[in-house]
Amino acid sequence: MPFIKTDFPGLMVFEPTVFEDSRGYFFEAYNEQQFMQEGFDIRWVQDNQSSSSYGVIRGLHYQLPPYDQTKLVRVLRGKILDVVVDIRKASPTYGKSYSKVLSAKNKRQLFIPKGFAHGFSVLSEKAEVLYKCDNFYNKESEGGIIYSDPALAIDWRIPETDAVVSEKDKVLPTLADCRNSFVF
Repeated sequence: MPFIKTDFPGLMVFEPTVFEDSRGYFFEAYNEQQFMQEGFDIRWVQDNQSSSSYGVIRGLHYQLPPYDQTKLVRVLRGKILDVVVDIRKASPTYGKSYSKVLSAKNKRQLFIPKGFAHGFSVLSEKAEVLYKCDNFYNKESEGGIIYSDPALAIDWRIPETDAVVSEKDKVLPTLADCRNSFVF
């Protein structure tokens, strides 16, 4: 199976089978049957795509119920460090972060269940990121955690002098102070 379990309940790395030859490559980025065999019965309703330059840090973002989202994240161009934080109270991994390098070259995807804050840093000159969501965006349900929360101590693999962070993300609360109604 192309799914690799992590130590975080529900968080999976998806490594599709890639067929390469002299013409290039082909792979199924998403196959509903494969996901259903793994126990994921998901209806994707929204695709989001971003383009960013080296040093950009986006996140950590999430949406509160009833607009919470499961995501499937992949990179179309470049390389990122994809980061999630488990914010499901009573989870064995609550308050812990997980990171994985996703790139156009390795074609890995991160399957992120509801109850995780999500962000990424751009490690290449440019990166294009695409992620599927199983729920629609709702501004009133936005939540976030500041990327530099000392309690999380996330290594974004970007020197602080090169970090490019939006004004909105610079003022997000810490995990201890964020709006959070997720329970494991």
